[in-house]
Amino acid sequence: MNLQTLNLQAFAHGDAASRQSFVSSLGQAFESIGFAAIEGHGFTNAERDALQSVIQDFFHQSTEDKLRSHNPAAKGQRGYTPFGIEHAKGESRPDLKEFFQWGPMNASERDLAPNILVPHIVDLDATVKSAYEKLESVGQNLMRAIALHLNLPESFFDAYLDQGHSIFRAIHYPGQKTPMVEGIRAAAHEDINLITLLMGASAEGLELLNKEGQWVPIHVTSEVLVINVGDMLQRLTNNLLRSTTHRVVNPPAEKCHLPRFSMPFFVHPAEEMPLNCLDFCVTAENPKAFEDITAGAYLHQRLVEIGLA
Repeated sequence: MNLQTLNLQAFAHGDAASRQSFVSSLGQAFESIGFAAIEGHGFTNAERDALQSVIQDFFHQSTEDKLRSHNPAAKGQRGYTPFGIEHAKGESRPDLKEFFQWGPMNASERDLAPNILVPHIVDLDATVKSAYEKLESVGQNLMRAIALHLNLPESFFDAYLDQGHSIFRAIHYPGQKTPMVEGIRAAAHEDINLITLLMGASAEGLELLNKEGQWVPIHVTSEVLVINVGDMLQRLTNNLLRSTTHRVVNPPAEKCHLPRFSMPFFVHPAEEMPLNCLDFCVTAENPKAFEDITAGAYLHQRLVEIGLA
């Protein structure tokens, strides 16, 4: 599947017609398949490559050195999480990955759990900080467009995102000497958050489940950000915007020995944000599908389900 590609500059700096066209196209993509691609996001190829490089430097360390950045009390929300810990909801077999997570760059100013710094990897902390702040801005612009698509005030999500707990996650799927059972690196799942921004992965493998129940590989260039709806936004809109099931499969057998690196940014609101279905999304034809819950309570519920809490 070739995802619809939208230019964020049309919304961020365009005239009224350009902004409306962007909002309509994004809304249509999110209602139909829950995925789209974004260009004009502000990342240069050099910046993306520099980010890939420092992330790979971290994962190329020995297990002992990586564990210096592991804090079990962080429940996977900060620092390094070893291979074989996280699993998809409803799965017992863990995904074939290890990962590192960073939260807000101003966490210390907001009395949040601090990020775990890695000063022994040259430029890692500074490069991630720069990427996080850019992705945070992209996410806020996209949520403004989503608000307009829902006929809400453009600033509807701003306050929740200003105090949000967005996560940048660097994922390493190690190469395999022999293909694993069913050839799955990350089992079928939906994202927890509002929306996800995915920096181009280093290898193929991302697939989504279409309305016909078929697994479809995603084909995009490395220059775009793949964006998708998460469960929080699906709950808020009572299934109007679709949190589409997706997975990561192994490449062909001759490439299974190669590692895969991926860098998603999960846009999370403030924990006190209510995810109660918006009134205008509940109709006789589309009755309320979800119980009332806050973003924080829902996040904790899902972290338990995937083995991190």
